[in-house]
Amino acid sequence: MAYVIIDSCIDCKDASCVSCCPVDCIYEGPRTYYIHPDECINCGICVSVCPPEAIYEDIEVPQLQKPFIAINREFFEPQVTGLGSPGGASSVGAAQQDHPQVATFAASASKNS
Repeated sequence: MAYVIIDSCIDCKDASCVSCCPVDCIYEGPRTYYIHPDECINCGICVSVCPPEAIYEDIEVPQLQKPFIAINREFFEPQVTGLGSPGGASSVGAAQQDHPQVATFAASASKNS
């Protein structure tokens, strides 16, 4: 099991989750963060500090947010960033691109005000 970041993180990027992650498995994209499914140890610390409540255990992701399970996984694959499993976000820095579905995600009016 792993945790998943959903759409309420897009254009928010509070980063509280990044600073508390004991295994450095939360990677930064231009508009959101992504949790590496193979590096996450399922500790849940990130959930408790996420202001927009954007992090769920993969088996508890709300039905309408289920595509974000694949989005988080695919972010690391060759067709998106090609990051693979670098073993820690701090060693690679911010990615230059988001998952294509995140990149085209409409900006929320509430986040822009």
